[in-house]
This record gives sequence, structure tokens and C-alpha cells, in this order.
Amino acid sequence: MTEPQTSIDAAGAPLRIAAVIPCYNEALAIAQVVAQFRAALPEAEIHVFDNNSTDDTAAIARAAGAWVTHVAAPGKGNVVRRMFADVEADIYVTVDGDATYDVASARRLVDALVAGNLDMVVGSRVDDGQNALTYRAGHRFGNRMLTGAVAQLFGGGLTDMLSGYRVFSRRYVKSFPALSQGFEIETELTVHALELRMPYAEIETAYSTRPEGSHSKLSTYRDGWRILRTICKLFVSERPLQFFSIFATLLAVAAIALAIPLLITYMQTGLVPRLPTAVLATGAMLAAMLSMVCGVVMHAIRLARRETKRLRYLAVPGVGQFRRKA
Repeated sequence: MTEPQTSIDAAGAPLRIAAVIPCYNEALAIAQVVAQFRAALPEAEIHVFDNNSTDDTAAIARAAGAWVTHVAAPGKGNVVRRMFADVEADIYVTVDGDATYDVASARRLVDALVAGNLDMVVGSRVDDGQNALTYRAGHRFGNRMLTGAVAQLFGGGLTDMLSGYRVFSRRYVKSFPALSQGFEIETELTVHALELRMPYAEIETAYSTRPEGSHSKLSTYRDGWRILRTICKLFVSERPLQFFSIFATLLAVAAIALAIPLLITYMQTGLVPRLPTAVLATGAMLAAMLSMVCGVVMHAIRLARRETKRLRYLAVPGVGQFRRKA
């Protein structure tokens, strides 16, 4: 038998790896996920964060040898915030506890992170073809639409922004604010890396159906709307000058469209017969100017916030510089 492979840093020192698994009512799957991590990353500490499960998820995970933490605040975003705050490691492997992701490929993702001194590696889902309902066409279409929207607004070349299978460096984890509460957390994870221009990669991994009797907690329309709303909020907060410039342009165009007929009439007759329209046009132009001022001010605030996050990010060494503590 060969010895289990251990991820090492640039100087050959072993790195602390933590598998962090958010769970809600995954009693039928969690033991399988823990066992898969034991096989794929035998040196990793396995942490299961139970989000108020009403079944035996916590007990089964504990019996399988995982560290179990209870998270009272509902929502995956709240679980991720707790995971990143409580667990100390050099590399974090996070995957949903529903046994749909290919945990066996975890070593490949970790090695890619270490070899490239990256901060995030995303496991892009590829349907294993075993079940037509595994990755439904509607979900794939929605994922492409939302991923495309993020690419247009924030850049980047990800194809599966909503994947729950990711590997992070310590400096990513300890600089991530985790403001979202639910499934929109994947959007926030992606935008955080793009906004700080962190090095990242995407690797295809198999995606399979849930164990029989297990049910998805994802609501297609509700969670899709929440993700879209999160993208809009992040656009306003991370691209305020662009957002308010668009808003100001629309207001200015409306003001000009209202003012031109009034100006023509005034030049012909010396009168302003439609005073309410003139007031509305003036108000729209003032609103456009105010919008631009708001954009400039928020842009300055956003630059200060980004610099603060960047300095916090740089305060933690990358995976190529860590040493395992005794």
C-alpha cells in the first residue's frame, strides 16, 4: 500500500486541511460524505455544521467521526459565516452534505490550489448522466443566466458560480465578510474573489443524484430571485459609480425629452404654457445631478472599503507560505 498523499506548501511543509460541510436534514447522506472525505483527504479535519436539522444528521455525523457544530441561525449563509469564523486551517474544502458532489476529486482541487498558490478553486458541476433529474435543464439555464450576469457586471470567467463545492485558502476565508444569509452565499463568495482580484481556478467535477429518499432544500424560483436580488445589491455596493451613472443618464434623457418641446414653444411664443411639465423636467435634471454626486461619493467610500479588505487579505500569507504549527 502507498502512503496517503499530503498537500504541502512551497517549502515542503504539510498544510492543515479542514473539510467544512454545511448540513440541514441530511441524515441519509452525511455518513457517506464523511467517509468519502476520510478516503480522499485522510489528513483533513472534518467539520459538520448542522443548521437546526430535525432528523439525526448531527448524531450520524458525530458517529462517523466528524466534529459537529450546531448553528441556530437558519440559512446557508449563516452557516458559512460560522464555519469560516470557527475553523482554523490553511486550506478549507467546503461541500454540501447531500452526497451529490464528487468528494473523491477533493485531492485534485486541493493540489490545484497549492500548486498555483490560488485563493479559490471551484468544482464546476458536470452531470454524471445517471439520472435525468440530477441537474435539470431549468437549473442549468438559471445557473448560466445568473453566472453570465455576474460575469458581465464583475468580470471573471466562471461557468458555475452557484457550485457548492469549493476550496479556499486561509487568506480568502479570513478576509471574507459573509453578509448573505441563504443560498445566495455562493454569489457573494464569487464576487468577493473577483473584486479583490484573487487568483482562482475552476475544475470540472462530477455531479450525481441525491441518495434515495433525500430531498433538495433548494427552491428554484424563491432562491433564484434571492440570488438575482443579491447580484443587484452587490452591483450597487461594488459598482456605485456605474450604477448611479446609468440612473443619472436615464433621468437626464427624460428631462431633456420633456424640456425640448417646452423650449421650442418658448422660443416661438415667449411663453411656458405647461408649467407642471417644466417643473417635472427641472426636477428630473436635478435628480440626475444628485444621482451623479451620490455615485461619486459612494465610489470613494467603496475604494476605501476595498483597500481595507485588501489589506486584511494581504495580512494572511498564501498557501505557499504557510507552515504547519506544532
